[in-house]
Amino acid sequence: MDPCPFVRILVGNLALRFPVSTKPSLSRIHPSTSSSPCYFKIKLKNFPHQVGSIPVVDSKEDNNNSGQNPESCNASLHKSVAACFSLSKSEMDKIVSKGGSSYKLSIEVYADPDGNTCGLASGKLLGKVSVPLDLRGAESRPSVVHNRWIDIGQDRSVNNGSSPQLFLTIRTEPDPRFVFQFGGEPECSPQVFQVQGNLKQAVFTCKFGFRSSSDRNLGSRSSLPESKASRNWLPSLKKTDKDQSCKERKGWSITVHDLSGSPVAMASMVTPFVPSPGSDKVSRSNPGAWLILRPECGTWRPWGRLEAWRESGFTDGIGYRFDLFHDDIAATGATTTVSSSTLSTKLGGKFTMDMTTNISTPLISPQSSCDLGSGSRPGSRPGSGSGSDFGFGLSPSPLSMYRGGGFVMSSTVEGVGRCSKPEVEVGVQHVTCTEDAAAFVALAAAMDLSMDACRSFSQKLRKELRQQTQNLVD
Repeated sequence: MDPCPFVRILVGNLALRFPVSTKPSLSRIHPSTSSSPCYFKIKLKNFPHQVGSIPVVDSKEDNNNSGQNPESCNASLHKSVAACFSLSKSEMDKIVSKGGSSYKLSIEVYADPDGNTCGLASGKLLGKVSVPLDLRGAESRPSVVHNRWIDIGQDRSVNNGSSPQLFLTIRTEPDPRFVFQFGGEPECSPQVFQVQGNLKQAVFTCKFGFRSSSDRNLGSRSSLPESKASRNWLPSLKKTDKDQSCKERKGWSITVHDLSGSPVAMASMVTPFVPSPGSDKVSRSNPGAWLILRPECGTWRPWGRLEAWRESGFTDGIGYRFDLFHDDIAATGATTTVSSSTLSTKLGGKFTMDMTTNISTPLISPQSSCDLGSGSRPGSRPGSGSGSDFGFGLSPSPLSMYRGGGFVMSSTVEGVGRCSKPEVEVGVQHVTCTEDAAAFVALAAAMDLSMDACRSFSQKLRKELRQQTQNLVD
């Protein structure tokens, strides 16, 4: 099936400038190359607002500038993306049916000379502006919605240079994605469907199981031999006494097969989830870990490593970090962290890999040389891969796939105790063969299972997640 249409709304190139004469309360605000005393809050209906700092540029440098072409302040403008919002086809249709111009993006700008409120508490509101977004045709072509200076003072009816001005770029771009949905909870060995609108098509099956501490050959479960290089990434689990079996969660694995029964990806728990001393929770200092593997030339190749732990503090959550392995991982051990965040244990959330902030390719805009990155799609090169079910070429290097920037993948994760059937979205440019899609599915399963692996050890897991030896103890 074809991918599903999505649209991303990117906001960036934020910069702020003040008139030569400002109020005494703002006299401490000066252009700075270090920390900025000004902050923004970007709001879009049905999305969490996004907050960050805005660089301040010297208005004296722009006296000869028309206000529409901030070319002279290129070095000062904030080139990274400040906010990103994604809309599905159904969400876009609802907006367009009500009139595309009625959907507005709101930006509030705060001043905080002391630099300690981030515009959320006692910061002074300098002004706000709403920009209408017309999303008609956005799923088929990129569009620059806004790319200029705009007055943000409380009275913007007269442009006499007395109001602060905000420069920003707003761009919409198509971002088609493959969508996959688990037919059940990962520990129940479900089918995985590709989804497009109301259509569903089975594309994978998952097999959940356990790997004992003495079983270092992951391939034995899926008829793939394990290479010597792979063994270096599969350390033996600690031997524990029988009465300790209830105090660790270890050896979980989930293998993804295509419809012919061939294994195309695997997630294996290689570091057990154990409670920290004097506690019944997995700590950040000693996280559990999964290895995500892909088949290559008859063996398993390490693709990435997912670590998870229980956060402590004001909000109870599951912390995680996903590291992508470099091509020369066996020789150098080099990895790159591509996702790190926290999910609520009660409400769940989304595990996301998004390289938008790493975008470096400029947007081609006739209005300004201060451009927001476009997230151009990286080219492919010859590689390995078995199929063309989702393919647009042969598989590129695992790390180089993501250097072009943009959305990579996301998967839903339910809170502890809730029925979880993860839904996985993967950017089309990152799926060049069946194994690519399967690796993301395996990663989504590992993240979902980590919610249970990080549960308090005073709580009993469902029977599918308990090994037979542990059932005897219970």
